[in-house]
Amino acid sequence: MDSDSSGLSGDAVGRMGRVSVPISQGVPGEVIIQIRGGSEAYTAYTESESPLTVNTRVVVVEQLSSRTLLVSSF
Repeated sequence: MDSDSSGLSGDAVGRMGRVSVPISQGVPGEVIIQIRGGSEAYTAYTESESPLTVNTRVVVVEQLSSRTLLVSSF
């Protein structure tokens, strides 16, 4: 089993979460992702032209690093 300190072992792509700190194009925010029976916060970016506001449901499009994600609303 591959594990790291991120809580996301392997690829996070496809996981769903919610915005906890607003995200704008080029300006990072934060998302909460459900993992291992709990939840963790990750830095998140979006390529969407529209800002993602608090409580917006998002899906992980790409895992940029162990603690940074690219997300999109759905």
